[in-house]
Amino acid sequence: MEVAEKKTVPVNVDRLRAFFHEGPPKEVKVRLRYLERLEASIRRREAEILKALHADLGKSDFEGYASEVGFTLEEIRYLRRRLPRWVTPKRVSPSLVQLPGRSYIRYEPRGVVLIISPWNYPFQLLMVPLAGAIAAGNVAVLKPSEFAPATAQIVEEITKDTFPPEYVQVVQGDAEVSASLLELDWDYIFFTGSPRIGRKVAEAAARRLIPYTLELGGKSPVIVEPDADLSVAARRIAWGKWLNAGQTCIAPDYLLVHETVLDPLVQAIQRTVTQFYGDIMHPPKEYGRIVHRGHYDRLMRMMQEGEVVFGGYADPEKLYISPTLLLSPRGALLEEEIFGPLLPIIPYGEKQEAIEFVRRLPPPLALYIFSGSEKTQRAYLEQLQSGGACINDTLMHIGSSRLPFGGVRDSGIGRYHGWYSFETFSHARAVVKTPTWIDLPLRYPPYGKKLSLIRRLLG
Repeated sequence: MEVAEKKTVPVNVDRLRAFFHEGPPKEVKVRLRYLERLEASIRRREAEILKALHADLGKSDFEGYASEVGFTLEEIRYLRRRLPRWVTPKRVSPSLVQLPGRSYIRYEPRGVVLIISPWNYPFQLLMVPLAGAIAAGNVAVLKPSEFAPATAQIVEEITKDTFPPEYVQVVQGDAEVSASLLELDWDYIFFTGSPRIGRKVAEAAARRLIPYTLELGGKSPVIVEPDADLSVAARRIAWGKWLNAGQTCIAPDYLLVHETVLDPLVQAIQRTVTQFYGDIMHPPKEYGRIVHRGHYDRLMRMMQEGEVVFGGYADPEKLYISPTLLLSPRGALLEEEIFGPLLPIIPYGEKQEAIEFVRRLPPPLALYIFSGSEKTQRAYLEQLQSGGACINDTLMHIGSSRLPFGGVRDSGIGRYHGWYSFETFSHARAVVKTPTWIDLPLRYPPYGKKLSLIRRLLG
């Protein structure tokens, strides 16, 4: 069965690797030219991309452009502007034992990379890693999610328009296709998805000693202290939670709210949702839909594990679940990443209670702290691990190519965006260049009394 599945995957890694070794992807001028072509192709097809995102996830044009198309274009521009400087070998001061030699670091491409993306941001989470892989001089195979078929088709068309097939190609298919791809001999694997599938990717890569990046998820908490600006907090929490109908890996997963501000915050969030979306009994125009019926059913089961105090409206035909606030959560609401529009609220009395509640689960992908006190902000940052964090905001740490994005432990391994993408898809090769006009005998045997001298140099 395994052999048959492999035959269905139209990827010849040896052919890709041969093209890589021929050299064009490694040349900086080629990288820049194809990044420019990729940017131009995305701009030409902007309307088609937005239409596909709406077909797959019900995204509005604003949301689709801001979180997917525009996000990708900004990343490509950032890479193009800085790439000539990044590829220049970096001089490093030699150690005493290396003198009179010179030391430097060459950032070299890894080779043939596999990029697997999820369905929730099906354009951005495929094209941003691709841009980094191209900037670093690699060739790539892309595996888009089968749950966002319209976007996957546009991605394939853009790729065919932009790159030769031996440079970048798209492979479509289901989970069996992904599993078959993982059995091939890659030089690097970049995966974005759930921790459950991430473990399978890591296991497959480990069998061949293939390095990898895992961008996963987790239960990202929001902590609201008594001194928080509640009106601002409500807007920023509501925006971050219900963007893409909550189907965002760094969406607020649950609220830890100081008991003294629980009621006013809940009321402020309710008002904010009405201001954002109007009547939520029916699908609002600028609100996304759940990706498929299986995920819808899962979320509806989770909704039964809390007391709905706001929202709770649903339409299975339209795959719609409204923004929903829940008290007294239990079961899966407390243990699993929700990845949808359900927002559990848990009151706490002392900071330590909130800290211990977050620590009971693996470190999350994001941590959100709402407080006016720098001391309090610092205390939470020092005592809680997370991939990234925002103070008095949500999601915004992902919005800059100048910042690394990635998880810690169960929420991910590795980082990317901007320089960090270039670094991820590169091998930092150490080089020492030693002249021949002098050849000091210190390192050569017989060693005799040289030990005392080497101690003075190295001790």
